[in-house]
Amino acid sequence: MDSDFSPGCGSGIQSDFAFAFNDSNFSDRILRIEIVPDLPDCKTGCEGCTGGIDDWARNRKRRREDIKKENDADVVMQREEQVVNCNVLEMEDGLADDEQDEEAVGMLEESPSGIEMTTNPPGDDEASKSDDDSSTNMDSSTPLRVRTIHISSPILAAKSPFFYKLFSNGMKESEQRHVTIRINASEEAALMDLLNFMYSNTLSTTTLTAVLDVLMAADKFEVASCMRYCSRVLRNLRMTCESALLYLDLPSSVLMADAVLPLTDAAKQFLAARFKDITKFQEEVLNLPLAGIEAVLSSDDLQIASEDAVYDFALKWARIHYPKLEERREVLSSRLCRLIRFPCMTCRKLKKVLTCNDFDPELATKLVLEALFYKAEAPYRQRSIAADAGNALCHRYMERAYKYRPVKVLEFEAPRQQCVIYLDLKKEECASLFPAGRVYSQAFHLGGQGFFLSAHCNMDQQSAFHCFGLFLGMQEKGAVSFAVDYEFAVRTKPNEQYMSKYKGNYTFTGGKAVGYRNLLGVGWSAFLADDSAYFINGLLHLRAELTISQ
Repeated sequence: MDSDFSPGCGSGIQSDFAFAFNDSNFSDRILRIEIVPDLPDCKTGCEGCTGGIDDWARNRKRRREDIKKENDADVVMQREEQVVNCNVLEMEDGLADDEQDEEAVGMLEESPSGIEMTTNPPGDDEASKSDDDSSTNMDSSTPLRVRTIHISSPILAAKSPFFYKLFSNGMKESEQRHVTIRINASEEAALMDLLNFMYSNTLSTTTLTAVLDVLMAADKFEVASCMRYCSRVLRNLRMTCESALLYLDLPSSVLMADAVLPLTDAAKQFLAARFKDITKFQEEVLNLPLAGIEAVLSSDDLQIASEDAVYDFALKWARIHYPKLEERREVLSSRLCRLIRFPCMTCRKLKKVLTCNDFDPELATKLVLEALFYKAEAPYRQRSIAADAGNALCHRYMERAYKYRPVKVLEFEAPRQQCVIYLDLKKEECASLFPAGRVYSQAFHLGGQGFFLSAHCNMDQQSAFHCFGLFLGMQEKGAVSFAVDYEFAVRTKPNEQYMSKYKGNYTFTGGKAVGYRNLLGVGWSAFLADDSAYFINGLLHLRAELTISQ
């Protein structure tokens, strides 16, 4: 839908034919619009309606659901009535009954959902009026009113595949002068705006709800250029949480159209930015609908402690909104699990995924194995996996802006309890620490006790310049005393091997930390210089080895 539909007449040409709208001098057909009452309790777009965005969304959703139910129940009856009506025309035109039956049914099947069409034989206005009056009995719904508009079939056909098919489908009806469509009262204003747009390429209405109504009418009548126009207008309006959620909750046929992708993308970006710090807006995010939580959890810039916390948050949201286990499993497996970056989770949390009843056991096993195999791959293989087209699209292997940086941990039980921790920091992350910042790693465990690494920008006490420091801390857990042998190392150029910097032994108690204010023995400027020996492909590679003392 990237260009206007204009078979045989210059796709994409934006000419202004506003002067010809509803002018008999520039028209070759008459469009008869039968306006029938809305469904009960549906007042969307009605005259004098001032309910706001929430009322618009509620009534529009109810109307979509009611129309679907009504269409499912009445489609057979409507087809039979349409055929009967066309049979009257057959007799006037001298066509065979069986031939006209097939054509009438085929024509009805081509019309979009919720639109009824009939055609009347050419003739003078009085004859046409007589035929129009008889056609109002096609359905049990009696029209509230009828609007008659002079139209140019080439202009409408150039803008819309719907009208192109209607005017050029090879049937006898496509050559007739009068065409009748039936719409609900709430669609009248939007349809008139849409028809005006097809002539002038602009809209006079600018309010959010009115433009949304035109957008849905443009989707129904397949006017891609109007959908793009409405999408641009809505993107230029002030975005709110309510409007963003409304855009993401449009009918699936609208959401699938390329013309509105920029609008839905903007809505997702707004929600992701609005709730970037998910812990600060926890209650608001927990109350978001499914489309909203998907937009938030898909963000790379989500500010959260770790991917473990993302998993816990998604699980909490699902339990609130889907209390039934079967429904919760369905939404987690089909919608939310693809937004949780399992390869970035810790092994301890992945173990809990395997025993979580909210996930289908087979799916949980698949997700955990996939994450563990990725963690075990060499760095170059991890980059290759992450760059795969499908993975790159969903960012499954991409780390977010975690408050606690992910680490890779190797654990050994014999001959002594030991763990090796790898922490990689981007150059821009290190630069952002100046002049007194710090960044923490995710927790890792040794002998049942939790530890963490923290990187600092410090002031060297002896030389009075800024420098890079690294510290090892133990999480608070009572008055536990824990003796550990430790060693810090960093990978350097040109051989790109880890070089040991400091070794030591320290007896930890809860909340204590040990480390070195100037790990690398150079000033901050030399540390970050372009020819620095410590950044390899933009990464600082740190290693810490911990062993329980004998």
